[in-house]
Amino acid sequence: MTPNGGDTAPARRAGSPGLRPAAGATAGPVHHGARPQAEQELPCDRNQAILEAAKQVGTLLKRDGHAFALAGSVAVYAHGGSENLQHDADFCVLPEDAETVADTLREGGLTVYTPPEDWLIKAKCFDQDIDVIFELAHQPVSREMLGRAEELPVDSVRMPVLAPTDLLCSLIAAFSEHHCDFGAVLPIARALREKIDWERVRRACGDEPMPASFFFLLERLNVIAPHEEQS
Repeated sequence: MTPNGGDTAPARRAGSPGLRPAAGATAGPVHHGARPQAEQELPCDRNQAILEAAKQVGTLLKRDGHAFALAGSVAVYAHGGSENLQHDADFCVLPEDAETVADTLREGGLTVYTPPEDWLIKAKCFDQDIDVIFELAHQPVSREMLGRAEELPVDSVRMPVLAPTDLLCSLIAAFSEHHCDFGAVLPIARALREKIDWERVRRACGDEPMPASFFFLLERLNVIAPHEEQS
């Protein structure tokens, strides 16, 4: 998932990393004689593979004390939304921390690489794509945004998760004439509607045509109340 619009292609092809579980990470009982978890085959289920990758990265970032928040479809899942995860796991970090975060991931055994876009770095974990984002919907990730994150369990690992209002703001603000997939964001808005400060989302997204069209759709579908009726 790329909150600034569209998928990105890596600058160079990442190899298959020899991953190992982060220090202190556990995802189930270890039986005598069993191979280390990272060497075992991951579940065939793509959603579970993405969750395992998100847990691994979250554990690494927590271990080294980085300020971060889980974003994207895995964050929606953590807030109680759909288990139908999208293409990757997304993490928000401060722009000034991007290089040290990349070092942490490399030290944890992940392959880290730089795509042409200048608002994120990418990594591979358990053969799943990881986006480490430091500019969300054309705005730098801020300490205030990370400070609003909620610590939630992601499968079996607790980590900071982007607040629902910030999550929706990032998705709606990214709409443009070239990236306007209402169908992907509508189920998220429905699932999290009671947790979202819609007035703040409207203020943050302004009156641009694409966000305004999405708000109109949400009103017609009774996902949110018409603007004039909201307190």
